Amino acid sequence: MPATEVLDGVALVDDHCHGVARHVEDRNAFESFINEGPEEPPERMSHFDAPIGLTVRRWCAPVLGLDPLSSAEDYVEARLKIGDDEATRTLLRAARLGSLLIDTGYRTDDSLDPDEMAAVSGATAHEIVRIESVAEEVAAESPNAADYSERFAERLTERAADAVGFKSVVAYRGGFGIDPSVPAGAEVTRAAGEWLRKLDGGRGARPRLEHPVLLRHGIWTAAAIAVERKVPIQFHSGFGDTDLDIHLSNPSLLTGLVRRLGTLPVNVVFLHCYPYHREAGYLAAVFRNVYFDLGSVLNYVGPSVRQIQAEGLEIAPFTKQMFSTDAFGLPELYLAGAQTFRAALGEVLDGWMADGRCTAADAERIARLIGEENARRIYPID
Repeated sequence: MPATEVLDGVALVDDHCHGVARHVEDRNAFESFINEGPEEPPERMSHFDAPIGLTVRRWCAPVLGLDPLSSAEDYVEARLKIGDDEATRTLLRAARLGSLLIDTGYRTDDSLDPDEMAAVSGATAHEIVRIESVAEEVAAESPNAADYSERFAERLTERAADAVGFKSVVAYRGGFGIDPSVPAGAEVTRAAGEWLRKLDGGRGARPRLEHPVLLRHGIWTAAAIAVERKVPIQFHSGFGDTDLDIHLSNPSLLTGLVRRLGTLPVNVVFLHCYPYHREAGYLAAVFRNVYFDLGSVLNYVGPSVRQIQAEGLEIAPFTKQMFSTDAFGLPELYLAGAQTFRAALGEVLDGWMADGRCTAADAERIARLIGEENARRIYPID
């Protein structure tokens, strides 16, 4: 059987995504979700004028009754006409996802929660706890510096009780060139005092955790819980929005921390990775505790997706790569991500079979490993 047909029948595990927006008001709102940056496009230009626009028009238009690659104008008109609820239900179910692992640490007030996502998609939904968001939640309650570490650990343990993993956005908060060691208690208390003092006078504003000591402390606190709960820690790497200095998000810069987490052991999952997907593949090949996915970039590279998927398979064990969409806001991004992945991986594996480089049984096993089985092995979702 061709690998493309095998993947068509796999209920994919999306190992990193977010909630769908409750309301998409107009075309401007729609376009804001198909670009990683927060800025509007230049005058008389559109975010549809990019590979992501081709991806959405190719995979989503037929589900709404339009021809593939119908114009952006026709697509958005049809999409807004059927309304948010129907668009979300129709597009999410067309993605045929088996499980959603949802990062609940970003813009949760205006998006569906995991229970709502499960109900509308027909998939199971599980929470991934964002470490830095929990720290910011605790800081907003204005604890004493001496109490911060204990209160943070208690809150993180509480939040992780029903979660299937942690996520860190340290890549956005200073990058991966951090000291990988465990900070001493006195060091954490001093850092907490510095951070909390900066928050004085800024009541009501969301505190942003950027202190390098507290970022390290958050990761190691999560690591201790991860050992007990047998869950991985995800790290955003590579491709992201303008809040990121991308050269500091190369997974190889986190090698020292990867080594230390491996002694516990704690599994590490690098998300997205592009343009450092080859570095992520290398780390997955040489470290037992490293996994990775290609994430949202599969949506954003358009017709080049087959090449990127092939590069992701160059060196890493087939047991170490997973699938995710990083979809946020639009149900289109779940569907486009799932279908793009199925097509890209299927085409690569079918090419391998045609060249005599693997058997049909090999291709089917690789497809199922990456599409669902690897995630089901390292996340407690069954």
